Amino acid sequence: MTAHSHTDRGEVEPSAVDLVRADGTAGALWQAWTTGERLAALPELLRPRTLAEGFAAQRRLSERAGPACGWKLAATAKAGQAHIGVDAPLPGILFERFRHAPGDIVPSDGLHMAVAEAEFAFRMGAAVGAGASREELRAAVSAVHCAVELPDSRFDDFVAAGGPSLLADAACAGRFVLGPEIDGASDLDLAATPTSLQVDDDVATGTGAAVLGDPWAALGWLADTLPQYGARLDAGDLVITGTTTVPVGTRAGASVRATFGDAGALGTVEFTLAGRSD
Repeated sequence: MTAHSHTDRGEVEPSAVDLVRADGTAGALWQAWTTGERLAALPELLRPRTLAEGFAAQRRLSERAGPACGWKLAATAKAGQAHIGVDAPLPGILFERFRHAPGDIVPSDGLHMAVAEAEFAFRMGAAVGAGASREELRAAVSAVHCAVELPDSRFDDFVAAGGPSLLADAACAGRFVLGPEIDGASDLDLAATPTSLQVDDDVATGTGAAVLGDPWAALGWLADTLPQYGARLDAGDLVITGTTTVPVGTRAGASVRATFGDAGALGTVEFTLAGRSD
């Protein structure tokens, strides 16, 4: 077992040797982030061997990527886990650099994965750690929002990259659009709440049940899992919990519209992807 040390916040940090490796991994990924190049794979000496190594590299990557605003979850649907060869979700840092608002023209260049996902997002009003009860988790959430994520990967074949490398790459962090707050969300059955995602003429429908059975369950999973990596959910964090429908393909210039609730009664998120000449 690798030696660890504790920070002043009580977090567990990898040893100095691990940090050198993690920093090298993050540097290789950051080069891909900034140049737009795609990686066939990380060099063997920098390739994280475990999820813990992948997360350590992600945290080093975050030091280069700028301010964070919370967390995202990748592969919260069984089909998504099978697609990328993992047996549990992957937590990634959400970056302010990728945040957009409804109505924006969102850059489309470099969207290698080229999909959109309709998601429920939680805003944390208080910190929460592992083992929180359902009641404690709900009390810690100050708001639930509609959102759309445009995940991305720096790997040419992200399906074959493997969980540790995908985790190092911030769990396919990409652009996201935070939509309106859902009124009375704490009293809603989010698992049964219908969603719809339309990109031009392509439409997919689903429910919150696609997200680990219930978006609240996904949030609880994140609260339980982050402390294993020396992190936690803090007040002010935004958490986007995973796709509620089959991801819908995107293209430059496309119009995107996600609705939540019957006929969008709970909220709508609309935006346009920039055209190739924008």
